[in-house]
Amino acid sequence: MPAMLSLLLRSRVWLIALCLLPLASRAQTPDPEAASIRSQVEQLAAPAGTASTQAGALTDFYRQRQFTPAWTKPATLDQLLAALADTVSDGLDPEDYGLSRLKAMRAALDSGQASPAQRARFDLYASDAYLAALVQLYRGKVAPATLDPQWNFEARPLDPAQGLQAAIDAVDSGQVAELFARARPQNPLYGRLRDALVQLRTVAQRGGWPELPDGPTLKSGMQDARVPLLRQRLVAGNYLPADEATGEHYDAAVHAAVKRFQQDQYLAVDGSVGAATRAALNVSVNQRIDQLRVNLERARWLLHQVHGNFVVVDIAGYKVSYYKDGKPAWSSRVQVGKPYRSTPVFKSRITYMTLNPTWTVPPTILKNDILPKVRANPGYLAANRIRVLDSKGQPVPPQSVNWNNPRGIVLRQDAGPGNALGRLVIRFPNPYAVYLHDTPHQALFDANRRDFSSGCIRVEHPRELAVLLLDDPAKWDKAALDRAIDTDKTQTVNVARPVPLLLAYWTVDLHDDGRPSFRPDIYERDGKLLAALDRRRGSPLDALPGAAP
Repeated sequence: MPAMLSLLLRSRVWLIALCLLPLASRAQTPDPEAASIRSQVEQLAAPAGTASTQAGALTDFYRQRQFTPAWTKPATLDQLLAALADTVSDGLDPEDYGLSRLKAMRAALDSGQASPAQRARFDLYASDAYLAALVQLYRGKVAPATLDPQWNFEARPLDPAQGLQAAIDAVDSGQVAELFARARPQNPLYGRLRDALVQLRTVAQRGGWPELPDGPTLKSGMQDARVPLLRQRLVAGNYLPADEATGEHYDAAVHAAVKRFQQDQYLAVDGSVGAATRAALNVSVNQRIDQLRVNLERARWLLHQVHGNFVVVDIAGYKVSYYKDGKPAWSSRVQVGKPYRSTPVFKSRITYMTLNPTWTVPPTILKNDILPKVRANPGYLAANRIRVLDSKGQPVPPQSVNWNNPRGIVLRQDAGPGNALGRLVIRFPNPYAVYLHDTPHQALFDANRRDFSSGCIRVEHPRELAVLLLDDPAKWDKAALDRAIDTDKTQTVNVARPVPLLLAYWTVDLHDDGRPSFRPDIYERDGKLLAALDRRRGSPLDALPGAAP
């Protein structure tokens, strides 16, 4: 009996070994597709841990997967191709990720005639597109510092190791679509900009909107053969309801819609269609699509910055807003820099303010603005309460200065009424000598376009903003601030909790109903960003031998 039991046990061990032998043999046989992936990845010559570059990310992606192919499940691959196609709604170009090439390669693979090397190359191209699209949705395609050397906003935080692991996990779990959704800025504004772009693309697919021919100014009460075209244009822009699209009568509804359009465009709001309004109406739908695309890219750069309490200066929108707990709580009109003295885009923190400030004339304004006036009118300085000081701050008699070639002097305007900075300056560290301030030029706030300053931001209601920033109702309510200013004494008041400040440039705004309004590109920044956005991305795989066309 014991001998038989021993024999039986030995037989079972051999049986198990025989059953396992094919599996062991298969495990020792390398997968030809994985071997090809490994060979091609190693040709990228990207060392481990360099996921900050596209080649490095692709290398690390496959090293962590032991070089196994990622896109073997048809449903997961379907998600990827659909997500790449949907980047068009983000203002990106799906062909930047080789979408057509991927579809053609997939069709060839589905025929069943592809070699392991061809399947490996397809897998690599799919992963390259996957990783590149995720990063561009997350942080933007264009590096903003390449367009603006003064750029000092932090990029959206991205841990390369965590990001790579999330990308691997999404493939393995079949949740690629969900990862694309999470990569986009989570601020509601981004979704609304995408929706506006989708609507405009629909208008473009239907042939766009009509162009209004030249002719006499269209006014309320007129009958004109161009009015139906005007109505169609206003309907396409969501300024008129669809049932108002016909008729040659320039009625009250058309008049009101034109006024809304003019207000959005910072045109004279008179309800009549003259040359300037007609030119704005005739900007093509494709140009407006590009304008939305540019601003979606800016949103990918900046929207991660907007949380908590902060102040935003919307330069092209001539507006400053205070946000409390991430929600708009106050806004005011502003005047910004002239195109040749543009207000810079940057981030800082508001730390203090000056009541009844003096104004030290910046060198550029001294040279270009003040000196010509002094030369033309010797009494200009006294009339404007501007004193001449030497480099040590000591007074210098104006008549002793050679105004044709002044050297070693500083001009300083005394505090009080008429001071160029008004009665209040809100200050924040920056290398541009830029600040938010009051102004004696109050009438200019009624202008449609308000690019009047030498770079600083003139605020229509600076005292209201100051009270919000000080956030100390017991000590600094509006009445207390007014009393302090009324003393005419120059005083520094610190902001107990410094408030982040963002000076940003947006040429699109959204109304509550989702309708986009398009602003003039006063500093001509959109074109450079659009050109960079349209520049085709190169894949590191294209340099490998036998790269796909």
